[in-house]
Amino acid sequence: MSNVFYRAVNKEYLEVDYGKGIYLYDTAGNQYIDACSGAAVSNLGHAHPVILEAMMSQAQKVAFSHLSRWTSQPIQQLADLVAQLAPGSLNKLYLVSGGSEATESALKMARGYFVERDGQSSKYRIISRWKSFHGNTVGSLSMTGDKRRKKYTPLLLNFPHIAPAYCYRCPFGKEQETCEVECALDLERAIKMEGAEYVAAFIAEPVGGAACGAIVPHKDYFKIIRQICDHYDILLIDDEVMAGFGRTGSMFSIDDWGVVPDMICAAKGMSAGYSPLGAVIAKQEIYDTFKHGSGVFVHGHTYGGNPLSAAVALAVVKTLIADNIAENSRTVGAYLLGRLQETLLPFSFVGDVRGKGLMLGVEIVRNKGTKEPYPAAMGMAEKLTVTLLKHGIIVYPGSGNADGENGDQFLLAPPLIITKDQADGLVAGLAAGFKEFEQTYFTLK
Repeated sequence: MSNVFYRAVNKEYLEVDYGKGIYLYDTAGNQYIDACSGAAVSNLGHAHPVILEAMMSQAQKVAFSHLSRWTSQPIQQLADLVAQLAPGSLNKLYLVSGGSEATESALKMARGYFVERDGQSSKYRIISRWKSFHGNTVGSLSMTGDKRRKKYTPLLLNFPHIAPAYCYRCPFGKEQETCEVECALDLERAIKMEGAEYVAAFIAEPVGGAACGAIVPHKDYFKIIRQICDHYDILLIDDEVMAGFGRTGSMFSIDDWGVVPDMICAAKGMSAGYSPLGAVIAKQEIYDTFKHGSGVFVHGHTYGGNPLSAAVALAVVKTLIADNIAENSRTVGAYLLGRLQETLLPFSFVGDVRGKGLMLGVEIVRNKGTKEPYPAAMGMAEKLTVTLLKHGIIVYPGSGNADGENGDQFLLAPPLIITKDQADGLVAGLAAGFKEFEQTYFTLK
C-alpha cells in the first residue's frame, strides 16, 4: 500500500524510470511514446541536454529568492525575450508556478485594472465558455466550463458561460462554411444579459484543450470576439497554458487569428516541464495603470519568479527559437493530422479527428451518423487509453465534451521535436490499439 494520495485512488499507475526525447520508460524497461507530453507540457521532450545544463548551472548559483525583495538576471532576461515574441504591447511578464495560478492571476489582474483605472469599479465578472478548462483553483475553476467543476459548484464564483466554438457539435446547428459565427456573437448576448458594467473580461483558449480535445474555432471567431470586447470595454484574456510556445505551430496560437489580446496566460510549454512555471503576459497599458495608480498588484505566490524556474524557461524559449520548433510543430502536425484522419476515421467509433499543429484530438462516438456519444458510465476514453498503453502509446483522455456529462475524446500532444518518422510510429501504434479496442468492445456500439 502506497502512502501517496493519488488523484484517482483506485487506479493502477505506471512507474516511470526515465525519459529520452519523445519516449518514456517504465521500471520494467518498457518504452512508450509520450504522445500527450504528460498534459501538453514536455514540448522539448525528455532529458534535453541544453535545458539540463541550464538547470544545473542556475542551481549552483541560487535556486530560490523571493520576489518581495529580490529580482534576478534570469527573470529579467526571460521577460525581455518574451516581450520580443508576444504580440502588440504585451510586454510585461508576471511569473507564477503553473497554469491555474496564471489564469487566477489574470482574473485578479482584470479586476485590479478596472479598480486602478476608475478608482471604484463594478466590473468583476469573467465570462468564459462551456467545454473549456482554465484550472483547478477556485477562481480558475469558476471560469472553467468542464464537468469537473460540478462537485465544487457551491464553492465557485457565479461567472457566466457562453456557447463553445465547437464546429463538430455546433450548438446552433450550423456548418462552419456558411455560419455567421453565432458562437462568437453569443458573447455579446451574455454581456447584454449580465450588464457590461459588471463584466471585466472574457477568457478563452485559442484551441480547446483538456475539456474538448483540440477544437479549432472559425477563422473569424477571435476577430469578432475582439470587436465585442472593445465595444463593451472588456479585457480579452487569451489562455495559452496548453497552446502557447509553439504547440499549435506559432509561438503564440492567437497570432494565427490576427488578434492581439490584453493578456496571455502561459505555463506548461514555457518551461517544458523541467521546472514548475506559469505566467501572465500583460499589455503595457495594463501595467501602466497599476504603476500610475496604487503602484501595487495585490497578489502573489511564494515560488513565482524563482531564479531556477526562470533560468529553465529562458533556456527553453531560446531553444524553441534556435531550433525553429514552432515550424516543426506546424509541418509535422499537419502531416500527423492527415495520417490520423486517414487511419482512424474509418473506425466505426471515431467521429472526428481535428486540431492544429501538434495539438490534436480524436472524438469517440457510439453512432457516427447522429454523433451520439457513449454514456459516461462506460468510460470509453479511459478504456481506449488503457488499451493504447499496451501498444506503447500514452494519450490524454477526457469526457463530457458532448453534453457536459457524456462524450469521450482524447488529446494528442506529442513533444514538438517529433519527426515525421516518429509520427508514423505513433500512427502505427494507435492503429494497432484501435484494432484491439474494436475487437474487444465492438458489441458496445
